[in-house]
Amino acid sequence: MSRITYTALNTMSQLQKQLDIISNNVANVDTTGYKKQRASFQELLIQQHNNHSVSDRSPRLTPEGVRIGTGGKVSQIQTIATQGSLKDTGRSLDFALTVPNQYFKVLAPNGNELNIHYTRDGAFYLSPINDSEVALVTSEGHYVLDQDNNPIIFNGDLKKVALGDDGMVTFSNETGDSESFALGIVQIHNPQALVKTGNNLLTIPDHFQNDDITADDLIVPLVGAARDQIGLQHQALEQSNVDLIEEMTNLIQTQRAYQLQARAITLADQMSGLVNGIR
Repeated sequence: MSRITYTALNTMSQLQKQLDIISNNVANVDTTGYKKQRASFQELLIQQHNNHSVSDRSPRLTPEGVRIGTGGKVSQIQTIATQGSLKDTGRSLDFALTVPNQYFKVLAPNGNELNIHYTRDGAFYLSPINDSEVALVTSEGHYVLDQDNNPIIFNGDLKKVALGDDGMVTFSNETGDSESFALGIVQIHNPQALVKTGNNLLTIPDHFQNDDITADDLIVPLVGAARDQIGLQHQALEQSNVDLIEEMTNLIQTQRAYQLQARAITLADQMSGLVNGIR
């Protein structure tokens, strides 16, 4: 197989990853709080071919030999954390985060265990626990947590919902009975270090190890005086930050690059046929 074919095949496999990322962005254009992703490319490691002996060495500024690249690869898949547009819903259990990199805390399964996860999706619901209590949950039924990592569970007779500037949510009824909870909200300094677990949820990797940063540095709970930093809008939801026109443009460009690599393989095959046909 020729070097041209190797390079084209390697590049095509990486372009397929970019197509998958673009497709995922397009599929989540209407997903509440979804953050788009971008793929960055770099050249694959080159191969060194020493084409002359030591005795035949000639002066040169670059390293000796011939260096041949083997295509491109995806070097990084980056999550773009820009703020999405806000949509007023008029629904009392909808909460929109208005500060980038702030996330709600929810309790969701990770394998066989229940772990804390993080989401920008503030479309919450009420789920009965027993005859007298209900819990605040996500659309998937996961418990929404307070600042102390406890599920938000309250008297089922409380119907009215009010939200304070510091993320305090109060459930009350017409008789004046009420219960207040501090929504569990964190500031994530590097969302790239977290892993996606599906259903628009993020979590810390099982074996998070970094010499320069710890999990406590990565995720900072907004409690006490830090709750003044919380940005929330009641009866609204943050929309996806995906720009459909931009994604379709990237899709066309990637498809053309893919077709170019496929054409290179065809031409390499045709040239091999011509060479093999020489008598």
